[in-house]
Amino acid sequence: MPEPWILLTVAAAFLQNIRSALQKDLKTRLSNTGATYVRFAFGAPFALVYLLVLTVGLDHSLPKPGGTFFFYGALGGIGQVLATATLLHAFSFRNFAVSTAYRKTEPLQAAAFSVAILGESVGELAGIGILVSVVGVLLLTVSRQDVTRRPLRNIFLDRGAGLGMLSAALFALAGVSYRAASLSLLSDGGAFLRAGFTLSCVLVFQAVIMTLFLALREPGQLRRVGRAWRPSLWVGICGAAASVGWFTAMTLQNVAYVTALGQVELLFAMAASWIFFRERSNRLELAGMAVMLVGIVILILES
Repeated sequence: MPEPWILLTVAAAFLQNIRSALQKDLKTRLSNTGATYVRFAFGAPFALVYLLVLTVGLDHSLPKPGGTFFFYGALGGIGQVLATATLLHAFSFRNFAVSTAYRKTEPLQAAAFSVAILGESVGELAGIGILVSVVGVLLLTVSRQDVTRRPLRNIFLDRGAGLGMLSAALFALAGVSYRAASLSLLSDGGAFLRAGFTLSCVLVFQAVIMTLFLALREPGQLRRVGRAWRPSLWVGICGAAASVGWFTAMTLQNVAYVTALGQVELLFAMAASWIFFRERSNRLELAGMAVMLVGIVILILES
């Protein structure tokens, strides 16, 4: 049977794909900041319910946080807010699948942050697997482009590409910070409780700071969010469920491994386009998927 972090990561990637699609649709009603806010404000209550189940339902006491927890929790929370806003802004320049693909350089950046912050390095075989999977993602990125020198330069050097790369760096920093915060906790409930506590604290923190920001800078967005509460609720549910998977997997395993495996989210996005829009795959697209899967298999075998 696969290790728990593998199952949690795949489930989180699937749910995140749904949440991202719902969140992108909200951009027709809300600003980038408003659509970003929905994820945290509507996700926080569900995270708190999950934490309540872990503590009261399973008879565990709350973990005891310290200064390290609050520092890395805040760093990760702010980084994730900025990363989400940046990614949503990137959708203005590229379509959904391509913008998501740019974000998939995250494993390489997560590996660097893991070394810098936690002193955790990846094995040689795992490093090869991560690199191979990222190459597969890049092939998917250009699979529907006219592959000539000029278009390739536009694909990788335009503003949308830069925003995608920046969002990947911020997501990688956030993920490693969350792992650092979670591992710093003293708890009798194991990885699930540490991750659930970290997630709840982070989401409440993000919801509070973004509510204050919107109230000061974009007060009209709060009213628009209120009018769009039904789709926002689904974003919150899917987002909180995905975050439970991500946070727990990153508590159990090196963040670079988790984010590399999480690239299956792109395959889910491609599958959705086949099922709902009847799109056909070209040869380069199939090659990209094959290369990415080879990289993921190498990573899993090494881990």
